[in-house]
Amino acid sequence: MKKKILLPIFATFMIFSGVGTGTNTAQASSASELTATASKYIGVPYVYGGTTARGLDCSGFTKLVFSQLGYDLSRTAAAQYKQGKAVSKSDLQPGDLVFFNTSGGVSHVGISLGGNKFIHAGTSTGVTEANITSSYWAKRYVGAKRVASFGESEKVVAAASSIEKEEVKNSAIDFTVYASRGEVAIQLAETLGLDTSDTNSPFTDIKSSSKYAGAATALYKLGIFTGDENGKFNAGSPLTRAQMAKVLVKAFDLKMASDNLKFTDVPASHWAHNDISILASNGITNGKGDGTFGTNDNVMLKHLTAFINRLQ
Repeated sequence: MKKKILLPIFATFMIFSGVGTGTNTAQASSASELTATASKYIGVPYVYGGTTARGLDCSGFTKLVFSQLGYDLSRTAAAQYKQGKAVSKSDLQPGDLVFFNTSGGVSHVGISLGGNKFIHAGTSTGVTEANITSSYWAKRYVGAKRVASFGESEKVVAAASSIEKEEVKNSAIDFTVYASRGEVAIQLAETLGLDTSDTNSPFTDIKSSSKYAGAATALYKLGIFTGDENGKFNAGSPLTRAQMAKVLVKAFDLKMASDNLKFTDVPASHWAHNDISILASNGITNGKGDGTFGTNDNVMLKHLTAFINRLQ
């Protein structure tokens, strides 16, 4: 089966009926596509009333992700709770909406990644992953709704061979084209000449036997990669161009130079504005040629190589 490249936009070809109070069971989108679409917003800051990649609130995030996959959600957490079919916590599947009482009633929503994991726009963290069983979320959990079914396909098995299976997070992404966090770690460690002999990884999802262990540990010691709130490195996840800017500025200790470029999609309020400006001011990036930087586009391997070559 020919593997399709899903990024940066997954659902341009999908047309579904809107989601009402029932369940949309169309399976043109896989669980991996759902996860990849949601994960590309990791790091976007929380903005009350936010509905774009410049800033998102909890229901703005869920609505944006589902709209990119062809599904229409209501605007607020309380309204989204009235959609779909109720599911038990033990039966959570990727794509199920999980709801919490954080300020009275149904006031917070996230997207299940399966099991106890979910991704959400938190007021203090921005878009990030969390665990339903953590002390904070467990006592605030209200319930879950399934507004769409996301079926898996052969893509999961096909992609798992290129990245260690237990570390794959977004196996629908073609990592022969896009750079995974694990690959970025390996290339950065090599370029920086870091000692990667210590494989006692501080990350809960990287075993000492992992090919990423040495590089991830070395970069952790320098504060370049710190992991998510659950202590995971997520080696099998992609990195957005905005996230890459932050990593490169930290790794190479870059400072602002003169004559920095301005990008139409990087306002001063953007969380990565300073890092992107520093990259541009040092001639590491000229953007995409249309006046944008492509903050939410995932980094391609060829661009990773180009960035690193310019920094050497």
